[in-house]
Amino acid sequence: MMRVSLWMSGAIVLLGAISATAAELEIDHIQDQPKAATTVSEWMAQTEAAQVRVTGVRVEPDAGTVRVILETSVGISAVPARRSEGNTLVMEVENAVLALPQGNRVAIDKPGAGISAIEVIQATPTIVQVRITGDTAVPLVEVVPSAAGLVLSAEADENAAEEEITVTGEGQSGYRVPNASTATRTDTPIRDIPRSIQVIPQQVIRDQNANRLGEILENAPGVTGSFRSPRSVSNFFNSRGFELEILRNGAPDTLGADYSYTVTDNIERVEVLKGPASVLFGLGAPGGVANVITKKPLREPFYEIRATVGNFDTYRGAIDLSGPLNDSKTVLYRLNASANTVGSFIDFFKRDTYLVAPSLTWQIGERTTLTFDAEYQKISGTKTDNGLPAEGTVLPNPNGRVPRNITRSEPTLENDDDTDVYRIGYNLEHRFSENWQLRSSFQTLFYKENLRLAVPLNFLANKREQPLLYLQGATLLDSYQFDNYVVGKFSTGGIQHQLVAGFNLYSEYLRYAGNGFNGLLPAIDVFNPVYGRTTLADLTDVLFTEGRFQDKGLGLYVQDQITLAENLKVSLGGRFDIFRQDASFEPYFSSASLSEQAFSPQVGIVYQPIKPISLYASYSRSFNPATGAASDVSGQLRPERGTQYEIGVKADITEKLSATLALFDITRTNVATPDPINPLRSIQTGEQNSRGVELDLSGEILPGWNIFAGFLLIDAKLTADNTFPVGNKLNNTPSTSLNLWTTYQIQSGGLQGLGFGLGIFYAGERQGDLNNSFQLPSYVRTDASIFYKRDRFRAAVNIKNLFDTEYFASAGGRNRVYLT
Repeated sequence: MMRVSLWMSGAIVLLGAISATAAELEIDHIQDQPKAATTVSEWMAQTEAAQVRVTGVRVEPDAGTVRVILETSVGISAVPARRSEGNTLVMEVENAVLALPQGNRVAIDKPGAGISAIEVIQATPTIVQVRITGDTAVPLVEVVPSAAGLVLSAEADENAAEEEITVTGEGQSGYRVPNASTATRTDTPIRDIPRSIQVIPQQVIRDQNANRLGEILENAPGVTGSFRSPRSVSNFFNSRGFELEILRNGAPDTLGADYSYTVTDNIERVEVLKGPASVLFGLGAPGGVANVITKKPLREPFYEIRATVGNFDTYRGAIDLSGPLNDSKTVLYRLNASANTVGSFIDFFKRDTYLVAPSLTWQIGERTTLTFDAEYQKISGTKTDNGLPAEGTVLPNPNGRVPRNITRSEPTLENDDDTDVYRIGYNLEHRFSENWQLRSSFQTLFYKENLRLAVPLNFLANKREQPLLYLQGATLLDSYQFDNYVVGKFSTGGIQHQLVAGFNLYSEYLRYAGNGFNGLLPAIDVFNPVYGRTTLADLTDVLFTEGRFQDKGLGLYVQDQITLAENLKVSLGGRFDIFRQDASFEPYFSSASLSEQAFSPQVGIVYQPIKPISLYASYSRSFNPATGAASDVSGQLRPERGTQYEIGVKADITEKLSATLALFDITRTNVATPDPINPLRSIQTGEQNSRGVELDLSGEILPGWNIFAGFLLIDAKLTADNTFPVGNKLNNTPSTSLNLWTTYQIQSGGLQGLGFGLGIFYAGERQGDLNNSFQLPSYVRTDASIFYKRDRFRAAVNIKNLFDTEYFASAGGRNRVYLT
């Protein structure tokens, strides 16, 4: 238990007791301020006095435009901040409150030509939000401050074309995000997508104080940790029983979850698409994709400083700076930077991570936008959590229970990891006309790692001691992704089409060299470990390994979103992939090559009997070649194929609350798993299947009360196999799982801005390996938070695992279970 004091000089002092994670202090939009109050009561009085009461809202058509008039008694002099979300222009009036006789919301449909909707709401206790939606594009709005209030004059932009989500303000607020681009490469309403997709927005990430990608993905039902520890730098995830691929801004990420997302300071949101996604993104497993959307430059000035202090010697500091570089706002910048130190209850565990992520957007002309982005991460310290043995934790051990805090390694032998990750890329968008545009992107990655690691082997006969295998090596990786596609709208008769067609080129070159097996260290007694009994000078090289793997590929894809009627939509798509790998892995083989090609289709249909309800069905396939040194006894492994059938219903329960219910069936064939006899080879176990029902719910239930929840019931098992018994359950896949996160913020009165959060995460029993030789028990973890938001200030205390429950997050077999 730790007691922490956080304060903002002259403004507020907070005291909080932390049990498990961190307290977070955030100071947003640092600008020139009036003289600070010297007491809390003075500060509250200053803030309330500065607020403007909006006592009336009028919407009036006027000669081809629509005027939105916010009536006040004192006038509004500040120009509202603005951003776009799809076809909606969002304008935020700060230090304002709605005081309307009809309630705190005004909504009008079809108020004028080219404008489909206008909505005025109390977005936060001190911000009034005006949302103006155009029929086909973001409307043009002129702001006119006046003595009687604020006048917004809106008209349709006849020259604009629909585009993907463009962040032009502080980012989307709220728990419900209506549109997503991952499933279609277009900014499509989620209700029109015939697939299950969850968008985890910035507000959820911030409210939970999520500091790793794995913590963000806990909010997606059915996404679980895979065979690595959640504390390891290298971590992987499952979705619906199968591997989850990682995208970065819509492009396949070479490193995936490996090494790249130990911090979240440059993440705006994460979109999770369930099931095979090869039609747009190429090679991949059938579990789905998680598209990590990074932060983009903003049109309005934005300056943020964040500081976090937690137990286990956890310290974090971050800045987020953005805004225009010229008066015309055609050149925008953003800079995210952070320094993080993280410890653990595990002995000798410590990791330092440094991040610098600049980006620049240039509006070259009315029709062309170019964005450059870069990112550098430096990771040093403990790389791998070797976990604990199953015998002595989930299984009995004649010597008792293994202590949860021990390190099954040799920390005195430089048992740490130095990793550098460099990324740079661009994204170009050019509109040929109102209906046609080109999108081109390039991403490159350079990765360098020096690894020194002691790995525990199986128990000796006494069930106390485990030999340690010492490894050291260096890895270099270069990756290049080039993606180009056009988006076009056209009609054939009375049928509307939105076409996506393009190609993707990629090249990856991996080099590895190391003293592969540098000698066995003295066995460690896991019940009473003693470290420092061996030095590097005591070890002798046993085997030197050197590997080179070069992958090249080309993908051609096309997708057509067809609107047969206003309430009936069909999606058709296909992709043809050509893949080649050239590899060597001395001393095992000097040269090998693999060439594959495949076609992956996707079909979907959406029917909306009434506007808030969408019934959908879809069919999709995935393609994943068996790469690397893996082979079976006959030589080359066949590529894996995944096939999913999904039906479901989506409902907009209210304008701010949505739900999706999905039934799915996924089959994966030609599955490669490690050969228990020869770990340098793989075997194809045949066929695996998962089927189940999935529910997710997100949005605002009542003013100030938000929810983000999901439930999964799944049966994932082996259906054909030559190694393990048919019918065995897939490992690390609970048959039942639940995630619930909800917050409430007081909307008025003396405690306005104070809020509370509660999280409940449940996972049922899971198999620890494909042999089903042991189970991980079910668990319930409870998280909580208390926070305060007022104008540009935010402070929060987040507690992860409120009741200090011991639970097993995942397992990598009988020799590695990960206790948390």
